[in-house]
Amino acid sequence: MKKSAIAANALFAVLAISSLASCSSNGSDTTETVAPKGNDSVAAVTTQINIRFINEDTISANYNLAKDFKEQAIREYSKLENARQARANEIQKFGSQIEQKMKSNGYLSEASYNADMAKFNKMQEDAQNYLANMQRNSEQQLAAQQQQLTDSINAFIKEYNATKKYDAILYRAAGVYFDPSLDITDEVLKGLNARYNKVKK
Repeated sequence: MKKSAIAANALFAVLAISSLASCSSNGSDTTETVAPKGNDSVAAVTTQINIRFINEDTISANYNLAKDFKEQAIREYSKLENARQARANEIQKFGSQIEQKMKSNGYLSEASYNADMAKFNKMQEDAQNYLANMQRNSEQQLAAQQQQLTDSINAFIKEYNATKKYDAILYRAAGVYFDPSLDITDEVLKGLNARYNKVKK
C-alpha cells in the first residue's frame, strides 16, 4: 500500500514538473534556466530575494553620532592648525632675532651665534616632532571614531532586521541601480537617532 502511494506521489511530481516546463516554453513568467549540455540532471530553481538598501551619504550627513564625530574632527583639525601656526610664528620670530643681531653685529663671538643657531634648529625639530605626534593622535582618534560609527550602524541593522527579516540590506554604493521603493534609509536613520539620543541622555 505504501509502495503504491509513493509511486503515485512520484508520478504526480513528474507530471507537475513537466507541466511547469511546458508553461515556461509557452511564454509564461517562470524564469527559464538552460542547463549545460550533457548534464540533464540540473534543475532550474528560481527564488526571490528580499533586499533593501540604505544611502550611506544620507546616514553620514544626518546620523547624530556621525555629526558629533564630524564636529570633533573639525575641532581637532583647528587645534592642529593653531598649534602649527603658533610654532611657526615662534620659530620665525627667533629666526628674525638672529638675523637682526647679525646685521647689527650683535654677536660678540662665533660661539654665541652657533648657540642661537643650535637653538633655532632644535626649535624646528621639536616643532616637527610635536606636530607629527599631534597629527598621529588625531588620525588614530578619527580611525577609532569611524570604527565606532560603523559598528553602531551594523549593530542597529542587525537589531532592526531581527523583526523585518530581509534577506539582505545593502549600502547604495554596492549597486548601480536600485528601485527607489527598496530604500529604507529614512526608517533606519530615524531608528539610529532615536537609539543614540536615548543613550546620550
